[in-house]
Amino acid sequence: MQNTRPYSPDAPSRASIDLTPGELLLEFGTDWCGHCRAAQPAIAEALQAHTALAHLKIEDGKGRPLGRSFGVTLWPTLILLRAGQEVARVVRPTAALQVTQLLQR
Repeated sequence: MQNTRPYSPDAPSRASIDLTPGELLLEFGTDWCGHCRAAQPAIAEALQAHTALAHLKIEDGKGRPLGRSFGVTLWPTLILLRAGQEVARVVRPTAALQVTQLLQR
């Protein structure tokens, strides 16, 4: 299954992310990134069992403050937050199991 939703160029502020209640999955990348495109089937497969999880796909790159505030350097980077606090992250997942393990933390 392909997750075809594009990365959004409109990122929320770090302050609003930090105040987000519950769980939130941030996915940083770009639509043109080969690693990001290759990871989409694995991400989509893992998310099938987590339909209630809020998932934001954020376009990242030079001059994008949200990704920099989380120390993102490689794409895609998935960060699981709980009540605004980072719980775990995975960088460049190649298999659904990697994302599933992230979501189970």
